[in-house]
Amino acid sequence: MKTSIFDTDAPHPEASSLTAFSENDLARDSEHRDDDCVEKALAVDGAHIFAFTGNRLILKHDGQVLDPLFAPYELGELQPDFDNAVLLGHRKSGEPRLAVPVGIAEDKLASHYKPTDGRTLFRDQLVGDALLGEFAQGSALLTWNRDNRFCGRCGGAMEQKIGGYKRVCSACAHMIFPRTDPVVIMLAIDVERDVCLLGRSPHFTPGMYSCLAGFVEPGETIENAVRRETLEEANIHVGRVRYHASQPWPMPHSLMIGCYGEATSFEVRRDEAELEDCRWFTREETAEMLERAQGTGHSSPPKGAIAHRLMRDWVEWKR
Repeated sequence: MKTSIFDTDAPHPEASSLTAFSENDLARDSEHRDDDCVEKALAVDGAHIFAFTGNRLILKHDGQVLDPLFAPYELGELQPDFDNAVLLGHRKSGEPRLAVPVGIAEDKLASHYKPTDGRTLFRDQLVGDALLGEFAQGSALLTWNRDNRFCGRCGGAMEQKIGGYKRVCSACAHMIFPRTDPVVIMLAIDVERDVCLLGRSPHFTPGMYSCLAGFVEPGETIENAVRRETLEEANIHVGRVRYHASQPWPMPHSLMIGCYGEATSFEVRRDEAELEDCRWFTREETAEMLERAQGTGHSSPPKGAIAHRLMRDWVEWKR
């Protein structure tokens, strides 16, 4: 009897752990916090801080070593905004980790600072996996708090509570909590022909192809979002859907939900407003893309991206 990737959890029992931004072992304790938890954390000897100018993380560098962690006393020249600081959690040692927005613009930073976006952090492997996961949490929480300064019900000013994990309207007491936007990203597979469906957006690096993706809509299951997005973008119908992995994506606060979709139709008709190309690739072609450097022909997203994980795990799955 012929089997396919839809009949097993191989080649990895938890592929999410192999994606960028996924390793974060902080004790968040987000439901058992007091409103003064940030002040208490900053007073702990050994507390460390991620400093953000806009959406970019500030790295200290001396020409050789890049360091994303600041002690509170090191932030003076960066104009830290401690009133809007977020407590991420504590390491097993008890060391607090926080994220703090700063007032100085990135183009005004001294030369020994390097402002860096999330994509560059993981693509260039500038920090370790655990720090990358903590960055993702901090970036998402700071963005959410910054974007929700006013109440959606009455327009009153929202106050930050419990270290950035709740906001409460000062006028009507309406409460909101941090949001995560679910996005499906899927690799459609024609099992009989042993090919996968990949597309490229006009803003991709030249030659790069990736999995199709789209936001989950209200009142929609993950499986139906996979089917709808694949049909809308490529005119391909999908039957069985298998969840494979997820990835926090802090640009600004999404959760990428990686799935395989079993194609039941095969003639591609791409959405020209979304994609400049969309086609089927063989397992051998996909394997070559995974090993090829970007900008040198057809290539895949970089290692650490969940699309890379979906492509590689399909290629390496042993029938």
